[in-house]
Amino acid sequence: MLVALVAIVGTIGFASEAHAGHHEGDHANLPLTVHTDSATYGHADTITVTGQVANVIPGNVPITVTVVSPMSSLVTIDQFNVASDGSYETTMSTAGNLWKYDGTYTIQVNYGSLDNNVKVELDGGVAVAEKTHSDHGDDTMHHDDVECGSSEVNIGGNCTSYDISNGHVTSATVNTDDNSVIINIHAEDDGTLTISPSTSTQKGIFMVLVDGEESDDAEINGNTVIVPFGAETEQIEIIGTFVIPEFGTIAAMILAVAIISIIAISAKSRLSIVPRY
Repeated sequence: MLVALVAIVGTIGFASEAHAGHHEGDHANLPLTVHTDSATYGHADTITVTGQVANVIPGNVPITVTVVSPMSSLVTIDQFNVASDGSYETTMSTAGNLWKYDGTYTIQVNYGSLDNNVKVELDGGVAVAEKTHSDHGDDTMHHDDVECGSSEVNIGGNCTSYDISNGHVTSATVNTDDNSVIINIHAEDDGTLTISPSTSTQKGIFMVLVDGEESDDAEINGNTVIVPFGAETEQIEIIGTFVIPEFGTIAAMILAVAIISIIAISAKSRLSIVPRY
């Protein structure tokens, strides 16, 4: 009897494991599935996202698809209704500026209280720079370890407040080559960004670019800019004079030498025109 009981328990356990393994592979029985047509993409490809919800919620509840970059910044977000049979499909292009970095992108899908995600790899673009703490030779300054609050963005290690309508700021970087601050945004509709970069990172603002084009509508008031933007705008660049802390002493020395030279030349010129008797 003991042998028979052990055999029965073993058979039930084996059947249970086989049943669980079958359901793990059977995605159709999951409450929310998400798939892509490939695991890797280039930076000018189209990603097709498909999936299925087991139970459609009455009342046209939308499904939300969000993409997060390797730097944990928001790349894009979309909402749409699922079909009557619970299926859904959407496409997204990787050609935008917010998709330019190589690495793992997370495609997150939310439907009611359900959520699921899939990860894809992008390559052939810009490699993600590692954090640097005191390398003054870099063209781009990285301060990823600074945590900022809501309605603030990290610009060169400074948490800068901003106000934006019909969109949100995803990230910002300082470009020392072009003496500019680059602000990446996700624009859901026409809107306006108001921001005042710190004078330690941005001084003497004289031009604003919206997706690479000079903005004639931007208002510049000292170190505050008000920038109107259109739907689907991805990048706003504020161009001015980037201040490198170590440059202050050098600039003062150059200015002093220039002033002394001007005084010396002026004095010599006055002496040369004194009449001789």
